[in-house]
Amino acid sequence: MIARNSQVEIIELLEEFPAVSILGPRQVGKTTLAEEIALSLSPEPIYLDLESPIDQAKLNDPEAYFELHKGKLIILDEIQRVPELFAVLRGVIDRRRRQGFRTAQFLILGSASLDLLKQSSESLAGRIAYKELTGLTALEVYSLSETNIDILWLRGGFPDSFLAQTDAASFRWRQNFISTYLERDIPQLGTRIPAVTLRRLWTMLAHHQGGQLNTAQLGASLGITIPTVKRYIELLEDLFLVRTILPWSGNVGKRLVKTPKVYIRDSGLTHALLNLTTQDDLLGHPIVGASWEGFVIENIIACLPQGLTFWFYRTSAGAEIDLVIEINNQERYAIEIKRSLSPTVSKGFYLGCEDIKATKRYVVYPGKESYPSAEGVKTISLVDLMKELQG
Repeated sequence: MIARNSQVEIIELLEEFPAVSILGPRQVGKTTLAEEIALSLSPEPIYLDLESPIDQAKLNDPEAYFELHKGKLIILDEIQRVPELFAVLRGVIDRRRRQGFRTAQFLILGSASLDLLKQSSESLAGRIAYKELTGLTALEVYSLSETNIDILWLRGGFPDSFLAQTDAASFRWRQNFISTYLERDIPQLGTRIPAVTLRRLWTMLAHHQGGQLNTAQLGASLGITIPTVKRYIELLEDLFLVRTILPWSGNVGKRLVKTPKVYIRDSGLTHALLNLTTQDDLLGHPIVGASWEGFVIENIIACLPQGLTFWFYRTSAGAEIDLVIEINNQERYAIEIKRSLSPTVSKGFYLGCEDIKATKRYVVYPGKESYPSAEGVKTISLVDLMKELQG
């Protein structure tokens, strides 16, 4: 079993807020994490799966049910299935506040961000804390074995995929995951999108991993309008399957690229969409560099302290930085990502660092050692950088 770093953080949030929401894609381990947290609490929490008709029936009169179990943490899984509960939760929490109950009342799990956050932010503002649960990270699996990093890159961070007995079994799991999302989960959200069209879009994004988002080109290839392309991509973002990264918008007096870059968040899903089963398949495919870049970026973002912002930087003159992390007004980290054991940095990276006044410069590569390079650049392993950022 791989320990999740999020457990302690969520327990701390439960000590501070009456409601805590764990958000993330399906099968990422939200329920397992909630069960592990429940084992550490007393009295034993109540768990309700809101996809189960039996558990939904228990909430025909939710206020009465919550009153019956007052004093116990109630875990509500897949709450986006019953969004009307948010208004009830607000009344219950406010009433209990007046009675002296202030913390650890509800642990809410959800697999869709937009609707869930909209509902909860309107109903539970000031009463709820959010924690996004990502897939397994490089830092989590590295503690068991150094070779796990390559396995994680190939298979992705979904626990069942990463822990599969073989690469072939992992690949089958991810193929089934993709089909289930397209054919069952997305339609259950009430969204009418042809599964074939959405799969083609998802696959096209995999082929263009880390590329700038060209909605006109995607729409022309799929035979749909630009607004429809945007809506489909927003849906994939809301389901934690795709991430768009905005370009740096600081005033540096340069002609900046304004189009966001788009990544499939889980590297294993990228490879499944491209039918890459083994490490040899991946290393021999043109996507290898972009796949490594997306994998590194997702791991870095997963370990960032709350409140930090991130961008990419590119100008029409050729200055380019893969990832910019803004710590505060005075500190900015510039990160270049290379899939080479002897990485070299382009002139464009140095120009970008000067433009944004980067205070630290890193090149992340697949090696194990970290060492200083020219012009203040530190060549560093992914795990070492994650440790630095967390520290």
